[in-house]
Amino acid sequence: MHHDNFAFMASLGYSGMEPQRVVDSLAALGYGGVEWTLAHADPESKTPEQLAELIEITLQGGLVASEICVQQDLVCLDDGERRRRIEFVKECLRALSAAGADTFNLFTGPAPWVPTAPRVGRDIGEGRAWAQVLEAFDEFVAEAERLQVHLAVEGVWGHLCHDYYTTRLLIDHYNSPWLGVNFDPSHDVLAGRLDVGWIAKQWGDRIKHMHLKDAVGIQEEGKFVFPLLGEGNVDWKGLFTALDEIDYQGFLSVEFESFTYLRQVLGDDIEEAARLSMEQIKRLVQL
Repeated sequence: MHHDNFAFMASLGYSGMEPQRVVDSLAALGYGGVEWTLAHADPESKTPEQLAELIEITLQGGLVASEICVQQDLVCLDDGERRRRIEFVKECLRALSAAGADTFNLFTGPAPWVPTAPRVGRDIGEGRAWAQVLEAFDEFVAEAERLQVHLAVEGVWGHLCHDYYTTRLLIDHYNSPWLGVNFDPSHDVLAGRLDVGWIAKQWGDRIKHMHLKDAVGIQEEGKFVFPLLGEGNVDWKGLFTALDEIDYQGFLSVEFESFTYLRQVLGDDIEEAARLSMEQIKRLVQL
């Protein structure tokens, strides 16, 4: 596993920094990529020139824009709002691919941490929820194929697609080379899928991008945390061994969500969080 393949998501404290400072910080810490979020890459608030400059700054700094995170909740009771979200994702694909980005992180919803999001089985039937997601992805996949960019679906706790099996339903429905997954082992662990090495091998070349994040706790009860890498239930040795076996050459991006540790111990210093994460990664790949 080469360090050039490690990236860091520019969220939390990085989201308020100028792109040049983010790139300089991550490059100095040894990362090879940066995963940009809508804080820096929103086509509704950034001009095409600013989006192109974001990608150029990344490349000039010796990094790669590993992925653009454009996650929008696609399960929604308000049809007008749902339509707006679908159109926004398509706008992101068009505008950011024109700027030079080629991989986009999407999820399905509904997001349980959003109070107004519907609950499947209570506010909306599972069949209707799936119909909404497929309606959206019909358009996303067609647009991705036209633009020749990669869609990386992330199975997220509490969502319709939340683990290997539920996400597989979506991926297999389209069987498109442009549709794959952003494999985040923490969510499979929370769903009770602990053999993340086996899951990586099942996905194989469907993995378009990865998140490095650990997890421990019980998803169903909402009692869990994303601790520092190596402190949770992700089998890192098994995962990295499997990635070598399938010859995964893509990026592995740290999504730092140890929120309490960041606040109480690091004083919200996201650069220190990125430094610590790199040290953890170096140790874990040597297991």
